[in-house]
Amino acid sequence: MPINFARIDDRLIHGQVVTTWIKAYDVEQIIVVNDKVAADTVQQSVLTMAAPPGIKVVAFGVNQFVEILKKTEIKKKTMLIFSTCLDVLPLVESGLKLDKLNVGGMRKNDERKVLSRAVSVTPAEEEAFRKLLATGLKIEVQMVPKDPIVQLSSILN
Repeated sequence: MPINFARIDDRLIHGQVVTTWIKAYDVEQIIVVNDKVAADTVQQSVLTMAAPPGIKVVAFGVNQFVEILKKTEIKKKTMLIFSTCLDVLPLVESGLKLDKLNVGGMRKNDERKVLSRAVSVTPAEEEAFRKLLATGLKIEVQMVPKDPIVQLSSILN
């Protein structure tokens, strides 16, 4: 299964950040895994327009993507994008194998505590990250490829 890169970024597909990751991992398609996006055709259109030319963009709900993975082999070099770790955990628990997970942006809000400049979490997200780490998944915090990599385990108190 050619999943070249898996990333959490609450902005999903946007500007230079996605462009740099697409180039770094030679991505042919982006799959957004998020229930709200999968149900919103307007947002899907916006995301498609935000992607570089020639990059296919599709969106699936979490459970829908779990079922797709059971029946369909991903053949294109793929970037998975999630808005939160709460969307990643059910996939990993269902057997999705990832080499690593990049966390590039989970912005602070009134419900989230700050872990780093790029990552803030709710208690549920913190627990999801702990469960993902317990599976042995390598989780790296890095906004763009030029930034130094910080292991999530080192900032998760």
